[in-house]
Amino acid sequence: MKTIKVSRQAKTLNALLKRARHENVILRSVEGEEFILAEIDDFNREVELTRKNKQLMKLLESRAKQKNTISLEETKRQLGLA
Repeated sequence: MKTIKVSRQAKTLNALLKRARHENVILRSVEGEEFILAEIDDFNREVELTRKNKQLMKLLESRAKQKNTISLEETKRQLGLA
């Protein structure tokens, strides 16, 4: 995905962005192709960036493969809380 900064001088495009803040907009080209213009919230952006973090994804994959678990009682004992 590529991010493009829209200048203030792009009046028509800024009007479309303003409208997309309130509802998703479908843009249809003269050839009939359709595109959607929708606001991305911070959570979705954070998910996208997290998925691109190769080190984190590798760590999560290796943790997901782990079969051994430690009980809460054992954890408390190891931490000196029991």
